[in-house]
Amino acid sequence: MIDDGGVMSVDVRTSLRFVVLASVLAGPVQALDVGFGEVDITPKLGGEEKVWLAGYGTGRQAAGVHDPLMARCVVLEEGRTRIALVSVDLVGLQFPAVQEIRRQLPEFTYVLVSSTHNHEGPDVVGMWGRNQFSYGVNDDYVAEVVRRCRELVKSTARATVKDVRVSYGTAEDRNLLKDSRQPIVFDAVLRVLVFSRKNGEKAGLLVQWNSHPEAMGSKNKLITADFPWATVRELKKNYECPVAYFTGTVGGLMAPPAGPTTFEYTEKHGIEVAGLAAQAIEAAEPLELTPMKVQAQLIYIPITNRLYRLGLSMRVLRRAGFVSTGDPYRKGQAMSAKISDQLMTIETEVARLQLGELSLAAIPGELYPELVYGEFQEPADPAADFPEAALEPTIAETLGEGKWMLFGLANDEVGYLIPKRQWDARKPFAYGRKKSQYGEANSCGPEAAAVVMKGFARCVAGQQGSLQAGEASKKGPGGEADPEAGKSKAGGGKQD
Repeated sequence: MIDDGGVMSVDVRTSLRFVVLASVLAGPVQALDVGFGEVDITPKLGGEEKVWLAGYGTGRQAAGVHDPLMARCVVLEEGRTRIALVSVDLVGLQFPAVQEIRRQLPEFTYVLVSSTHNHEGPDVVGMWGRNQFSYGVNDDYVAEVVRRCRELVKSTARATVKDVRVSYGTAEDRNLLKDSRQPIVFDAVLRVLVFSRKNGEKAGLLVQWNSHPEAMGSKNKLITADFPWATVRELKKNYECPVAYFTGTVGGLMAPPAGPTTFEYTEKHGIEVAGLAAQAIEAAEPLELTPMKVQAQLIYIPITNRLYRLGLSMRVLRRAGFVSTGDPYRKGQAMSAKISDQLMTIETEVARLQLGELSLAAIPGELYPELVYGEFQEPADPAADFPEAALEPTIAETLGEGKWMLFGLANDEVGYLIPKRQWDARKPFAYGRKKSQYGEANSCGPEAAAVVMKGFARCVAGQQGSLQAGEASKKGPGGEADPEAGKSKAGGGKQD
């Protein structure tokens, strides 16, 4: 349970391959209303159920609470189009839980739930329990998170600020990141949306930054949101408005610079990230966030990671599996003991939200920064497993020169999304290493990145399979793919 104190809104049926959720209002663009809200989702300690902390090894039992874990929400409303963006201070809320939140919010056109990938909060995936053979999730806690997120979205929608102005800014600082995996590639751009009232007062800030919340390290046993706790606190204090923090690109592996695993260092780093956000806020320029349109694609990622397959068979990981059809957009029959030797896939989702002049990429895992800007090593290290593999589409290539943001762990956590050319699980290892670099052990497999990135490109291009307008979408006109969606070419604020 949770300590007190603090879907798809469109119905995606199991037979659905592709979903276009669109609401394009006829006539003049309507005013944009925005709401901000937050709720405490800290798990309650001291009961019969132990709280196992996620992100590192097993057996790390929570011993106390340093600062609360939060769910934060931004509701965007344009006429009858309502979109909710939710961020939770968790390691990776799973797609089935997100689907349940959406099921309970049928009045919304689209609900996105992104996890910060916090390594100092409760296990909501399953693999960080008492030991490697134990399920680490308290299902009652996840159900309570679902309930609180539902109520948060509803209460936020009831308290919107009308007819807001929006600006978008970026700032970059590689000194606030380390990359612990070769090749060294960064996404060091912080992106921010500033919402203002007609009188110029700030109504709220949406901040997107690219770093693992793991400054406290593996020895910590106190629940904390890690450095975003200090980032959000500082921005709230300095700008006197609500703040929602979202995680972006964290694969590769993007993390805070090495330092002492203390709350003093974690707070200092969080304040530094807030300082970078302040630069982005000061540089922000006006843009339109309407009209709003969403394209979401169900995808089926093959699970070739033997540890994941073992975890699923032992019920340490609990996701429905489907036999691969060979088509990542077509659902196969449910896995069973009789066909356990078949290639298994899991269902997840990738989406593009076109919010006026801004594109928002919703990626269901930990994306490597190479897949953002296309900074692939050329040639690939010949000792990698697939050095000649085709390059995946990138975010910048797909979205083009317009303004964009990226939410990682959006609606799911499927693990690392590694460029196939970098996959390195077999000897001899790349870069003359004696053992493989970290990453592959927590990835579905070498095809995962291609499935996700091609699925995202499919959204942007407006390719359609089976279409369904859910209850919320039926309330407004629209539903057609944008014929201009895929035509522009690299942006998002990256500086050379």
